[in-house]
Amino acid sequence: MRYESLSADFYKKNRARFSSQMKKGGLAIFCSNDIYPTSADGSMPFKQATDIFYLSGVDQEESVLIIFPDAFQAAQREILFLKETNEHIAIWEGAKLSKEEARKQTGVQNIQWVKDLEKVLHLLLNEASCIYLNSNEHTRAGIEVETREMRFSKWFRNKYPHYLIERSAPIMHDLRSVKDAEEINQLNRAIEITRSGFMRVMKMVKHGVMEYEIEAEYAHEFLRNGSRGFAYTPIIASGFNACVLHYIENDKPCHDGDMLLMDVGAEYGNYNADMTRCIPVNGRFSPRQANVYNAVLRVMKGAKNLLKPGVYLGDYHKEVGELMTKELVDLGLITMQEVRDESKDWPAYKRYFMHGTSHFLGLDVHDVGDWTIPVREGNVFTIEPGIYIREESLGIRLENNIVITSNGNIDLFSDFPLEVEEIEDAMNS
Repeated sequence: MRYESLSADFYKKNRARFSSQMKKGGLAIFCSNDIYPTSADGSMPFKQATDIFYLSGVDQEESVLIIFPDAFQAAQREILFLKETNEHIAIWEGAKLSKEEARKQTGVQNIQWVKDLEKVLHLLLNEASCIYLNSNEHTRAGIEVETREMRFSKWFRNKYPHYLIERSAPIMHDLRSVKDAEEINQLNRAIEITRSGFMRVMKMVKHGVMEYEIEAEYAHEFLRNGSRGFAYTPIIASGFNACVLHYIENDKPCHDGDMLLMDVGAEYGNYNADMTRCIPVNGRFSPRQANVYNAVLRVMKGAKNLLKPGVYLGDYHKEVGELMTKELVDLGLITMQEVRDESKDWPAYKRYFMHGTSHFLGLDVHDVGDWTIPVREGNVFTIEPGIYIREESLGIRLENNIVITSNGNIDLFSDFPLEVEEIEDAMNS
């Protein structure tokens, strides 16, 4: 395996925590992702469904986890179904997990082959009072392709229409939003790899370099350090491209005098870093670039102090908006009259800072979490304010990842160059 796995005890604890929130007699089913086809006989790289991974650590397709804490037989309270390996698979793809390997990795003792799932499930259902089915309930999910989990849920509801169905997602969102120390360590590894890529890139950026060449430098550094690659499609945006929030073409040259915005992060063991840095292509900030950069940096620092246990994310974002409003007024981009006349639904600052400041981070880049409850110790967030001045072809966004604690936030990017002078020194040393 490319990455170092978390302990079996971590996954056992996660299953116990999930079980403690189930209704009496509940039986929960979690499915892996599919390997998605492209065309002809091609397929995309496998990416595991994050919920079954969080509960088991299993990182292969055609896996199903059953959690049934009130099962009469103790051996049936946790069952993991796996794709059975054979000589053909071993030769062409590499052997899948054996039962003994799965026990060691997951802590689940009852390992069975997935071909027996329906038979075993049918027997267990006689004892169950309700069935927990899982689905993607992220507020920003845009689902056009049927996942294996969706397909299983459709099959189950059709075959067993009279069973009471409960939702696993609310429990999973609650559990996953608070990170364990082992998870923080895994995030730190992804961030260390991201830092290595950033330091490499700062040495090679210059006039005429293509955005995709910079992307390639990150990819090289990520892969050589044990990452499977980018945590998300990278944004390497020079000049005006930095004003396009989700610019991913990365196919333009960088020019002397431009700022370069890089929104990239490495994946490690399915955990994700999420970094944004802006650097001058020629290695030196102009006075205007430095002023806008420092305005964004002040908002970032202020936001980090605002995000703490007990705060609601909605209220926090309003306070960050007030910080940004002051900076935009000081930069001459908006006037106090515009602020007085602003709409509550679209404040004046939104003209230059139109996205949110923070999102949950973890196994998913936009990780699951509940905005209707206060921020809690152990939450991990991004902090990513930005100013986008399209008329000046100048876009600045800065992004760090922080862990919420009762004694102040821990900035996981604390050793990254961030101040104007630090950026210039790193680029010119």
